[in-house]
This record gives sequence, C-alpha cells and structure tokens, in this order.
Amino acid sequence: MNISETQKMALMGAGLGASVVVICGVVGAAVWLFNARTNGGLGNISTPTTAAQNTLPAEAAALPSALPINTPTAASTPQPSPTLFPTSTPLSPDATLTGKIVFVCYDGVDDELCLMNADGSARTRLTDNEGGDFYPSLTPDGQFILYARQISGSNYEIFRMRLDGTEVTQLTRNGSQNYAPELSPDGATIVFTSAQSGAQQIWLMQADGSNARQLTQVGENIDPTWSPDGQWIAFASNRSGARQLWIMRADGSEARQVTDLPDMGGRSSFSADGLALTFYAGPFGERHIYLINVDGSNLRQLTTESDNAGPGFSPDGQWIAFASIRTGNNDIYAVRPDGSALTRLTDRISSEYQPRWGR
Repeated sequence: MNISETQKMALMGAGLGASVVVICGVVGAAVWLFNARTNGGLGNISTPTTAAQNTLPAEAAALPSALPINTPTAASTPQPSPTLFPTSTPLSPDATLTGKIVFVCYDGVDDELCLMNADGSARTRLTDNEGGDFYPSLTPDGQFILYARQISGSNYEIFRMRLDGTEVTQLTRNGSQNYAPELSPDGATIVFTSAQSGAQQIWLMQADGSNARQLTQVGENIDPTWSPDGQWIAFASNRSGARQLWIMRADGSEARQVTDLPDMGGRSSFSADGLALTFYAGPFGERHIYLINVDGSNLRQLTTESDNAGPGFSPDGQWIAFASIRTGNNDIYAVRPDGSALTRLTDRISSEYQPRWGR
C-alpha cells in the first residue's frame, strides 16, 4: 500500500491506534497516520482507516503503534518549558556510532524491515512481505529481531527472525492487533501491545510465545519498553485522560505518570542507566524529541525543527536514533542526549522510520 511521508510519520510514533488500525502498508500507514493526524496521542480508538501517501512515519506509521488518543490533554500541573540540560548519563566526547539499527523501510509498495550499522553503512533489507512489517526491536543478545507483521486487515501478529532474515517464527496467533514487541534484558519475557481482550493493553509472554498474560487493565496502553535492569516498563497510556508517558513495575504494579504534556506521542526508550526516558510530543508536523527523568523532572527538548518521532537510545546511552521528515522525506537521524551532534543516517528516496538500536 502506498502511503505519504506525512502519514508514515504520523504512524511512526503513536502505536496502532484503533482509529488507525491500518499500519504501514495497509495497516501500517493507517496507524502511523492516525498518530500524525491525532497529534500522536492515544486518544480515540476507532476502526482502522486507510492511509494516504506522503506522510512521515512517526512511530505509529509502521505498525499499529500505540493507540492514538485524541482526547484533549488535561493541563493539571503545567510543566516548565522544555530547555536543554545535560543528561544524568555522562557523555563521552569521542563517542562513536556503534552497534546495529533495525528499522522500517518503505520500498514504494510495502513496509519492510531493514538493518544497518549504526553509522548508516551496510544496509540490508530483511523482509519482503505484502502485508507489511513494523515495530522492530533487537533482542539484548543481538541475535534476533522481534517485529509485528500484518496478516490480514487489522490482524497483526508478532514474529521473530535472525538478523540475516532467516529462521522466521510466528509467536502470536490470536487474530488481533499485536505489535511493539520487546524482549526483556534477561531474555525470558516479551512485552508487547495487544487488543486481544478488546482495548489495546500491555501484555507479557514467554520468549517462545507461550503463557501470554495481560498486564494493564485501565484505559488504553501501548508501546511498552523495558528498563535496562528489567524491573520497569515504560509505556504510553490515556488512563489519566490524554495520552501520557507512564512507568510501572514489570508485574504491572506501582504505575506512575511521568509526563503532563499536550500531544504526547507513543514509543519511548530508557537511557542506559535507567534514569531518563526519551520520547516525542507535539502537534503533527511539529513533533519533537524530548528527554525527561523517570521521576518527571528535568524535561529537555532535543530537536527544534520539522516533525520528529520514534526515538530510541543506543545501548551505551551516548546517542538517540529517531525519524524525521526535515528534508521532505522520512529519514533516520542520531543525536546526542544533550541535543548536539545531529547526524543523518539514511538518505534515500524511500522512507525509513521506527528505528531501534541494538548491539
């Protein structure tokens, strides 16, 4: 399915939303679009809609991102205006781009998965699927990739494959929307978003796909990610009214709201020391990458131009990868956690988004 850069950007960072259950590809595009069109919030969940082309994949564009929430943001306690502050993790002055980055690459027909070195070299296309593949993440050991694939209509299932595209294994088979999978640091548990119980919620399952169990119950909850020690999970939720960034224990207890911002996006990522989270927020077309301490303090804005979405930390905490449409096309960039050293990693006519870093 052909979708615009703008639609992809929208989908890129929000989650599969109900409204946009169409992910990149047919579903994918809709999903990312939904986020873009809905200010990247979890808000209203509706039936999947078809996305147009020329929209930038935000995190939702690719696969059902977090359910976008269109409800107005309740500005209970206004947070201070974002300012650029140093992060808690010491930055190395000579840090280089190391490791691998997996991402969604649109080939003009479908949304597929690609892998490259963190400096943008050695790009390889891994999939060739008519339905579209989205929400990739690398396992902690760097041996496998978890991702969501559109099976039909609004049905997305979670798969696993080797870094060379072999040994493809389907892990879920519930006929629902399943996406945003991520393996725990100890390699035992996968956290993911699923609508198999009705609303989009955070679920857990064993690494082989067995023993699936629902972790959240209140509101719509999407785009989960593990803390480096595996003790916490960050996710986007509309349980307080508008979509915001939350964290909770790995067993679902001690849920805490981290942000109080309008137009909150979906996907987030922990810093290497687990003390900060990167995320994106803002009205579609003007979304920016932010960093905030897990206790909600020290909010700082890292980007200042164009539309940006789907940030993810490098394993060493020295860089953040994200997607941006600043050149008129969806491309992947890297920036230091203090907002410096902006580096463009992809430069093709095709669209790239939903980057996730690994070793």
